[in-house]
Amino acid sequence: MDTSAVARIDEDRRDRTGVPEVIFAAGKSLDHNLALVAAVYARTGFALATRIPPEQRAALAAAYPDAELEPLSGALRRGTLPRTGQRVAVVCAGTSDLPVAEEAAFVLDALGHDAVRATDVGVAGIHRLFDALDDIATCGAVIVVAGMEGALPSVVAGLVRAPVIAVPTSVGYGAAFDGLAALLGMLTACAPGIGVVNIDNGFGAAALAHKIVAR
Repeated sequence: MDTSAVARIDEDRRDRTGVPEVIFAAGKSLDHNLALVAAVYARTGFALATRIPPEQRAALAAAYPDAELEPLSGALRRGTLPRTGQRVAVVCAGTSDLPVAEEAAFVLDALGHDAVRATDVGVAGIHRLFDALDDIATCGAVIVVAGMEGALPSVVAGLVRAPVIAVPTSVGYGAAFDGLAALLGMLTACAPGIGVVNIDNGFGAAALAHKIVAR
């Protein structure tokens, strides 16, 4: 397929901004996603797609056996970028938040960083966070993923020196309003040094962390 009819590939984006063009696969047909992964990889030697629809994941993985698929979030990578030696923590409140956290960790790894995971350390059992704090404290940035009331980023930001990137998820009961409650809680956090990305935006958090540690 000629991709020029549906997309204009920005192959210089990594040189210009530090973050390569990434294919947002949701809402695209399988043919479009197959063609875009092939075209971006052919031009740059690296291709990263996020939010691949579940029904397309097996076909994309089969079409590109050299690719790596992250099954929870539906991210796929072909090729590698140079390793940076930088460490970024991905702190996940609960198991239900894992798809967003794993998207962030996968993108960080794709961009050359070491993702340091701390999983299921939400405020309902906050003592679990303390076991991971020494490792988290060695990282240049910390991504904190949480749903429900979104309290975990405030806790983490009160304990570490690194900037905290808060990611609200759409996990929660009715009054969570599909992540709006967590988003507002993170935006009104009392701990300084927190930046907030959009609901479920693990990719956006990883891109921001990449720019922070790459400086």
